[in-house]
Amino acid sequence: MGILNTTPDSFSDGGTFLATDDAVAHGRMMIAEGAAIIDVGGESTRPGAQAVSTAEELARVIDVVEALSETTMVSIDTRSETVARAAVAVGAGIINDVGAGLGHVAADLGVGWIAMHSPAPPTVMAEHCGYEDVVAEVTEALAGAAAEAARMGAPKVWIDPGIGFGKDLGGNLDLLAHLDHLVATGWPVALGTSRKSSLGVLSGRADRRATPPVAGSATLRLDGDNPVVGGRSTGDLVVANPPADDRLEASLATAVWAACAGIDLLRVHDVAATMAALAAAGVPPRSSAASGVSTTGGAPASQPIPKER
Repeated sequence: MGILNTTPDSFSDGGTFLATDDAVAHGRMMIAEGAAIIDVGGESTRPGAQAVSTAEELARVIDVVEALSETTMVSIDTRSETVARAAVAVGAGIINDVGAGLGHVAADLGVGWIAMHSPAPPTVMAEHCGYEDVVAEVTEALAGAAAEAARMGAPKVWIDPGIGFGKDLGGNLDLLAHLDHLVATGWPVALGTSRKSSLGVLSGRADRRATPPVAGSATLRLDGDNPVVGGRSTGDLVVANPPADDRLEASLATAVWAACAGIDLLRVHDVAATMAALAAAGVPPRSSAASGVSTTGGAPASQPIPKER
C-alpha cells in the first residue's frame, strides 16, 4: 500500500502533494513501482496534529481518489464518516480508519475496512500510552472490532496495531516483536512503520552526547515526533532523530520483519525500495497485497473466515 498524503502538515511528506495533478502523478508512480493499493489521506494524524474541517479534507482528497480509482484500488485514510462515504462514492474500495470507528460504514457501503488501533485523537494521543500489556490489549481490541464489523457485513477487514499512535517506544517495540499475536487472530493484518520517529532511534543514529542513563532509571518515550527521556537518571541521553525522509533503512528492515511474520498489508512511502528489500529477503509480495482485494477498484471480495481465536 503506497502512502499518498495530500496534506500540508503530515510528518513525512506534508506539503509535497497539495496539487491534485502532483498527487495523482505520485500515486501512479507508486502503482508502477508495485503498489497494489494507494492510500489517500487529507488530514494529518501525526501526534499533536490539529483536526481539519470536513470541507477542507474533502477538497484535498476527492479529485485524487476519483482519478486514481479508475485504474487501481484506492483506500481513503480518514476518521470522518462523511469523507469516507464521499470517497467511496467516487471509487474508493477501502476505508483506512485511524480511529477504528467506521466499521459500520464499511459494512453499509460494502467496502473493505482497516481497523487501526489509536486510543485517542491525534491532539492528545501522546497522553494515552499507558498499558498493562500493550500486545494483549491492542490485539483484543482489534479482534473485537473486526469481528463486529464482519458481523455487520463488512466484506473484508484488516487489523492494524497503530504503531506510533498512543504508544511509547517500548510499546511500539513490543508490538513489533509480537506481530505473531495479531496474525494468530486470523484477521489479515496491516502495518505502517514507514519513516516513523521511533525508527530514527532504532536506526543507530541517536546522538548520545552525554552519559547514558543507568539501566532502569529512565524511560525512553516519544513526545510527538521527538524522542525524549523521562524519569530520573545520572545522565542525559540526547537524541537527534534524523528527518523523516532519512529513516529509509529502518523502514525497510521493519517491513521485511513484518512480511516474514505474516503481515498481509504494508503501508509504505518508499514503494520501489520496499519491493526490492522484500525480493532481496526472499519474501515475495502477495499478488494483490492482501487476499480478496481486487486491484482494479470496486469492493473487496468476501472476508475469509478467520481462524479460531
